[in-house]
Amino acid sequence: MQKILQNAIAAIQEDNWASVNQCLQQLLLSPLNKSERKQVIDLALQVLKESDFHQRWEVAKLFPKLGSEAIAPLITILENETTDLETRWFAARILSEFDEPSCIVALVKSIEQTEEEELSLVASQALAKIGSSAIQALIGLLKEPETRLLAVRALAQIRRSDIIEPLLEVVNDPNPEIRAIAIEALGSFHDECILPVLIKALKDPASSVRKEAAISLGMCIQIGSQFDLVELLKPLLYDLNLEVCQQAAMALGRIGTDEAAQALFLVLKSPATPVVLKLTLVRALSWIETRQALTYLQQGLRLGDVEVCQEIVTVLGRKESAELKGKATQILIEFFHSQKPAVQQPQIEQALAMSLGELGQTEAIELLLNLAEDSDRTVKLHAIAALKKFPDPSILLNCEDLAQPEILNLR
Repeated sequence: MQKILQNAIAAIQEDNWASVNQCLQQLLLSPLNKSERKQVIDLALQVLKESDFHQRWEVAKLFPKLGSEAIAPLITILENETTDLETRWFAARILSEFDEPSCIVALVKSIEQTEEEELSLVASQALAKIGSSAIQALIGLLKEPETRLLAVRALAQIRRSDIIEPLLEVVNDPNPEIRAIAIEALGSFHDECILPVLIKALKDPASSVRKEAAISLGMCIQIGSQFDLVELLKPLLYDLNLEVCQQAAMALGRIGTDEAAQALFLVLKSPATPVVLKLTLVRALSWIETRQALTYLQQGLRLGDVEVCQEIVTVLGRKESAELKGKATQILIEFFHSQKPAVQQPQIEQALAMSLGELGQTEAIELLLNLAEDSDRTVKLHAIAALKKFPDPSILLNCEDLAQPEILNLR
């Protein structure tokens, strides 16, 4: 035993980490006393801290065999922000092999405190791997006010049906952050028993909770048919919090009915609606694949705001069904000939050219040829690029400057 330990120490001095790992594997084949186990743990930790990725990967497999004595130093590595990210990543991954409350708490704290996305992700995966016992340990932490927030955050990372019941117990917690996290996590489970909780949360006094409830309901359309989700979400379009309004709009867009479209348009046409919300409303309307929704977008073009008009023109170019492509093209052509002040803006003309090119309807060719002769160079380039999307190359013959390289390279 001592001979192998000496070989491992000699290999460390030579930076021969592969040999160190081989020695560790040999050492673990025999029973270790307390002193020997400590030496082996110290050697394994040194490999973890100083070797390359491959050898770290290999030594990580050995830690579960070292027992609970390895937990404390691994937690120290995980929590030490001065330690390099890769080493902390391995520490989190190894801790998932230990079904111990101290590991669970350390992983939870890592998720809460780190700004490193990779570390947060591996800690979340580690909690999920620990599974049911982690959930049981976290349920115990829910009972204490000082650890409840941490426990809820951790449970929210373990997307298993086992977390539904404990999270339902905190949806009415006095802390709005706890309520919001619980609602967000519950919304990921498409379970009818959760819908009443989400609906109730739409009227929560905290805007963060209302926002998460709107997002979640927008994802539960298939199981929410027994509820009038449009009527439930409509009031949030007028919420004092802008983010709540935006999420309600997107949820209605996902619902995708003409009733939802009408609710969105009523807010879109209001002069009191801020532009940033109008842009969200336009995008939400564009998700609704009905002729009525296109009609509302057409009416939105008459409102005059250049930024909103540009967004409407852009989203109209994304229609995919043959029927809606034709109507969208007609709307854009009529808008171009309307002589509205917004139409004279180069950015609107560019958007028109791009959208008409994407829609690919032959009735747009005349307008695109018109734009291809525009005095604005960028508008001209966009129009010619749009015309190149049509199968008949002869339509380009009369375009000025066609032979110039920057135009020929447009696709």
